[in-house]
Amino acid sequence: MNKFGIGGSTSTIELAKITPKQASVKPIELEEYKKRVLNLSQQMKAQNIVAVYLNAGANLNYFTGTHWRPSERMVGAVVLQNADVHYIAPNFEKGTIQDFMQVKGSIHCWEEHENPHLLLFKILQENGILSGEVQVDETTPFSIIHNFLTHRNSYLITTATSIIANCRMIKSASEIAIMQHVMDITMEVHKAAAKILRVGITTTEVENFIHEAHKKYGIPSGSYFCIVLFGVDSSFPHGVKNPKKLEENDIVLVDTGCQFYDYISDITRTYVFGKATEKQERIWNIEKETQQAAFEASILGNTCSDIDTAARSVLEKHHLGPDYNLPGLPHRTGHGIGLEIHEYPYLLKGNETILKPGMTFSNEPMICVPNEFGIRLEDHIYITKNGPKWFTNPAYSIYNPFGI
Repeated sequence: MNKFGIGGSTSTIELAKITPKQASVKPIELEEYKKRVLNLSQQMKAQNIVAVYLNAGANLNYFTGTHWRPSERMVGAVVLQNADVHYIAPNFEKGTIQDFMQVKGSIHCWEEHENPHLLLFKILQENGILSGEVQVDETTPFSIIHNFLTHRNSYLITTATSIIANCRMIKSASEIAIMQHVMDITMEVHKAAAKILRVGITTTEVENFIHEAHKKYGIPSGSYFCIVLFGVDSSFPHGVKNPKKLEENDIVLVDTGCQFYDYISDITRTYVFGKATEKQERIWNIEKETQQAAFEASILGNTCSDIDTAARSVLEKHHLGPDYNLPGLPHRTGHGIGLEIHEYPYLLKGNETILKPGMTFSNEPMICVPNEFGIRLEDHIYITKNGPKWFTNPAYSIYNPFGI
């Protein structure tokens, strides 16, 4: 193993060293779910929205604590301005959804041969709501939305993207604590993974190690996702069909995360196994400078667009880009994170969302040099009343990514 913790060990040795990281955090409690529904209903009143439909998935989970995977059968909840929650589910799933729900509400059931979409309007009419704007969760399948539009009568059907994003973008102290826990674990997994590298190792072997390491640290589900790329493959941001084995002096890119109490971590480290070329070291240093510029632009009152502009300005100063041109940054500077690995707010040109305390997002202005290599350093930021804070310390250098 070199003095910076890259290579020299084995999967067996490193897994044996790991002891579970005890969680001092708690899952989101019922009272917080109730506050989320109340917040949604207050925003509905302010915007004169009579109802919001939440489809099975992350949004239903966020507001009601009900874990339910979306499928071809319609399952969801209707939230009214008075904060009442009405669930819609197949009749044969009634007992199960009662067991899963956190925020209690009446359940409106449908049989297999019936049209479940009509239940939305039945709920509204039974509550004296005969017209008005009904907003629908943007993740709702088109087949459901089409049925809503077909049977809408005097109701206006629109997207709930803005109102839901406004709620979910602002994380509570409980959410941030859970996210800090998973970020800390994934950072330790990164350090362990670097130690098992050797010439000839496959990306699959590293990915399997990272999965098992997450489990040993106390994440039962292991890795939520994992990308491992060596050498020229690192110039493709999300990988290649047939990844190469590790060779001496290859660039190594590892992007991974895990999930605990529903919240997700997501960290990328890029370094060299052996000796970097002058060009690789120069681009790595520019990437670090660009990431720092994005962090410094993450101040209260700035917009998401301002962060993306700050990152691209550094790249242009070094004659990279401009815009999405390569060599340079081919995608947005970052994305929100929480219950989903990619959620609002997105750090990209034209997004005038103003930064507020509680927002959490990635900072990953990757530099791609086509058919040579790519450098991505990804850490996450949370906004406090005093400005931006890192969840994890940024990488130190191309040779010493973890500051050993």
